[in-house]
Amino acid sequence: MKKNIYILFIVLISTLMACKKGDLDRFPQTQIAPELFFNSEEDLALYVNGLISQPDRNSYLNDQSSDNVATTAAVEVKNIMGGKANAQNITSGWNWERLRNINYFLENYNKAKVSTEIKNHYAGLARYYRAEFYLDKVKRFSDVPWYSNTLNPGDDKLLKAQDSRSLVIDSIMADLDFAYKNTREKVLSGTPGKWSVATLYARAALYEGTYRKYHDELNLKGTANAFLQTAARVAGEIMTSNKFSIYNTGKPEQDYAALFGSQDLSTNPEIILVNAFDMSKNRSQNVNSVVFGDYEQAPAKDLIQSYLMKDGSRFTDLPDFNKISFVKEFENRDARLMQTMAYPGWIRVPDTKPYIQSLNKNFTGYHQLKGYVNSTDQSILNGVDFPVYRYAEVLLTYAEALAELGTLNQTQLDQSVNLLRKRAGQPNLNMGTANANPDPLMVQQFQNVNSNIGVILEIRRERRIEFAFENTRYDDIMRWKAGKLLAKSPEGMYFQGLGKYDLTGDGVEDIILIDRSMTIPAEDNKESNSLGVKLMYYRTGAIGTDATVYLKNGTAGGLIVTESVPRNFEEPKYYYRPVPQQQVLLNPNLKQIFGW
Repeated sequence: MKKNIYILFIVLISTLMACKKGDLDRFPQTQIAPELFFNSEEDLALYVNGLISQPDRNSYLNDQSSDNVATTAAVEVKNIMGGKANAQNITSGWNWERLRNINYFLENYNKAKVSTEIKNHYAGLARYYRAEFYLDKVKRFSDVPWYSNTLNPGDDKLLKAQDSRSLVIDSIMADLDFAYKNTREKVLSGTPGKWSVATLYARAALYEGTYRKYHDELNLKGTANAFLQTAARVAGEIMTSNKFSIYNTGKPEQDYAALFGSQDLSTNPEIILVNAFDMSKNRSQNVNSVVFGDYEQAPAKDLIQSYLMKDGSRFTDLPDFNKISFVKEFENRDARLMQTMAYPGWIRVPDTKPYIQSLNKNFTGYHQLKGYVNSTDQSILNGVDFPVYRYAEVLLTYAEALAELGTLNQTQLDQSVNLLRKRAGQPNLNMGTANANPDPLMVQQFQNVNSNIGVILEIRRERRIEFAFENTRYDDIMRWKAGKLLAKSPEGMYFQGLGKYDLTGDGVEDIILIDRSMTIPAEDNKESNSLGVKLMYYRTGAIGTDATVYLKNGTAGGLIVTESVPRNFEEPKYYYRPVPQQQVLLNPNLKQIFGW
């Protein structure tokens, strides 16, 4: 049933959730005392469903912190690498309101006159939300104070110091383990159940296992394998449940894109948790105007180059791969590329002729299709579902954890990564071949990988491609201790110099690059191509000039460049964020770490 009952829970119980922002010392402003409210399963469900907070289609904009995207936005990590960040001007993230609401439930749910199974189900969901909350805090600050109960004014714990990362992570894992063992499998569509919990459990374990393995500054490397083993075990249990499968109808040019443009994902076998949208039920979201690539973000060339050729060979092994034109670089590639980026010949509704890439200063020339809905129908534009958890993540978690442990075998690779490659029409990844011939560019990018190198790098490639623009890349770069990748400013299309270029793939020129010193002629005076269509003119020059297209070598050509401010990623400092200075003034027991 389309959207099912989930949308009925969008109007949340605001009276239960109301709490002054940032406070840990106030009760949620309930209308009914806890002993009177927490009585029935309906009460527990009402409260817990009020805690639902899921990523939505704005996630397609969240790769701006990574090397997948060039951005004109004031993205925090980009500003940090510019060298002007400190605890006085980085002030976000130290908010505990949501935790207060979660802990309030966990202190009161036992009052309900229901069975232990019912209590544990809802407590499991609350602990799932708490684990999710604290995982985000650890990613940002590493050491944070762990609060497992609500606090009252004057409570000494309000002035406690941070707890160690180890204590907080152990508490997160305990919450997830309880939730995994007690949360029901059958829940309302669009709400988390057992397998959603399991997916976050595996994700958290993989994150912490790889983070500890590669971040020597934590001195926790000896404990990394336990987390990797948990990630592999839980992911493996999701796989053996046989509840999910990769969506594959045998149409490699369509199946991947269907996951991101569907009006109803509730019955898709790959979707573990969906955030449902339906305009007729006042549940709408439309990100077309910002996701396509002329607002704040545009896909980086480095991402386009990471996609393999259709035969499984590396694009970056081609001669002069950095000088391949836009049209040529989309030929014979992994099918996911043309389902993620606007490609030569793509037609944008309501047009009937191919879209011609728009070139703007500070943008790459590439445009994003994932998250874009190619329609003018408002009900369709606003009714596309978002896949919160996909089975594809489970398979990649399983493979990566085993590869990092050094126990991955070809059979396990065939049961995981190669299912994704099969959907995309790609040949299987072979362990022996990968390890015998690692990608030399990726070896340079990830110099701290010292065993199982080829297969680990290919699994990392799969994660980047499979989850491009799904808000995973930044976390991956952080946990792999690969922050130096962010120090390279994103680049765009290649042009050999001034002149005319075909961008639609029909062999007919569509644009003309002219020297920035020239004036773009009036429409009637513009040159036409052989089809009688006026060429699009762009004034071209080096970055920092008054040109409209910036090329690395100015009028002599090169890649499009998007920014001129030098970037520097300082390790290990920039893997973390400072505690906002105002919080340190309020609580002198809070300490900054790693040079902040």
